[in-house]
Amino acid sequence: MKVSYHGHSVVKIESQEKTILIDPFITGNGLTDLNADEQTPDVIIVTHGHGDHLGDTIELAKRNDSLVIANFELATYLGWQGVNAHGMSIGGGYDFDFGRVKLTPAFHGTGLETENKEIIYLGMPAGVLITLEGKTLFHAGDTGLFSDMKLIGDRHPIDLAFLPIGDNFTMGPEDAVYAARLLGAKKVVPVHFNTFPPIKQDPHKFTSMLDNGVGQVLEVGESIEL
Repeated sequence: MKVSYHGHSVVKIESQEKTILIDPFITGNGLTDLNADEQTPDVIIVTHGHGDHLGDTIELAKRNDSLVIANFELATYLGWQGVNAHGMSIGGGYDFDFGRVKLTPAFHGTGLETENKEIIYLGMPAGVLITLEGKTLFHAGDTGLFSDMKLIGDRHPIDLAFLPIGDNFTMGPEDAVYAARLLGAKKVVPVHFNTFPPIKQDPHKFTSMLDNGVGQVLEVGESIEL
């Protein structure tokens, strides 16, 4: 299984049978190496309804008949847009044909801004645990630090975790280091940094603060084999 990073919070998982995109913010993402027109995901997972995470979900899902997994309110909204969506809620898990997905808490906001200067509420933000091919991956979504991350790690041994480090909107490097220790993940990769001026961070400084061998910076387009 190959897991690659593509700028901001975009993660691609390529298993033996499925290609999964998490938070496919491609169009308008100045850091990504992906071209939205060239992506053919079987599954899309969206952690919450902000535009820099929902991204190209609707267009990609319609063009590829992708299954979209998200919280119930966001999945309902996507269903109204003609997308094949599976709704879940925090704490719930579901066995799909490619593996198991479980939503975890994330402390953040949510909502989609419209051209009419309105905000559509799109349910609670979440982190996501994905278990497939004998490995468990954790994408924390956008979140601050919270102590129940220890419960997540205790209940679900994590092989690879993607943690936001940008600050301002999410936890910063110091809090993310503490989060990594609570989670007990074998490998931690920083995400959600440097896309916009308020979230400028040095990912290498972050990984240097982690326990030896745990942190790994993935440059845009780089991957890890699990």
